[in-house]
Amino acid sequence: MSNSSSGRRGDGSYAVAYGVTTFAGALLTVVSVFQILEGITAIANDTVFVRGLNYTWQFNIQTWGWIHLIIGLIALATGIGIIMGQTWGYLIGIGIAALSMLSNFMFMPYYPFWSLAIIALDVLIIWALCNQIANDRTV
Repeated sequence: MSNSSSGRRGDGSYAVAYGVTTFAGALLTVVSVFQILEGITAIANDTVFVRGLNYTWQFNIQTWGWIHLIIGLIALATGIGIIMGQTWGYLIGIGIAALSMLSNFMFMPYYPFWSLAIIALDVLIIWALCNQIANDRTV
């Protein structure tokens, strides 16, 4: 019989942590696809997004498209790495989700609801990956 407070693999906490991490990897992969599609849309048809706003981080819409496309491609590779159980994916995943949050915050005047939705998903990804890192340290 295993002790439930010991943090051993037999008590189910490892399975929960693994599930949360797999969820974070899958969610990062989905968010990356959204980022890639947003980037392609901004590059190919920049009339989809609102123009004419003056604010601090003002770039050309196509520049924002390239930013989102590059972040999305890196996030896609990282999400696949997390799903495959690669340790490097946890830290890079936290970093790329934070970068995604920052870029979507700065993109908010162009597409506010979408940006807020991606930021919320990025927060969930960071929480799940930090939870896995903390669980790995206690095991």
